[in-house]
Amino acid sequence: MPKIQKVIETALYCDNLELMSSFYKEVLQLEIMVKDERLCAFNVNGQSVFLLFQREESRTPVSTAGGVIPPHHGLGPTHMAFAIEKNELSEWEIRLLQYNIKIVSQVQWPLGGTSIYFHDPENHLIELLTPGVWKIY
Repeated sequence: MPKIQKVIETALYCDNLELMSSFYKEVLQLEIMVKDERLCAFNVNGQSVFLLFQREESRTPVSTAGGVIPPHHGLGPTHMAFAIEKNELSEWEIRLLQYNIKIVSQVQWPLGGTSIYFHDPENHLIELLTPGVWKIY
């Protein structure tokens, strides 16, 4: 039986694509690979793609040379997490503080990992987590 290998893309939907793409580029230092009025695609350490979609713009199908991308959408604040190295946790805490981003919670997990949680400009809950949060990470 075939099996899923890993998550390649994840997405958030936003009202202000310019504000949100600037936040993720500047604060989290993600590299923009593609950006237009509909979406912004970030390279996450050469291993995955983080997508921001302008809300409502993804509700219509998009024709490409290779086929049609079906419509998709999401409402309200959601959650996602980025992996970080354990020895860089304090640097991330300092960086968030420098940008006046409040850490709303910190969790020490039974397997030894740590998560810090904060909100992006559109109130999505973002988590930075070190190894030892999940059995697989």
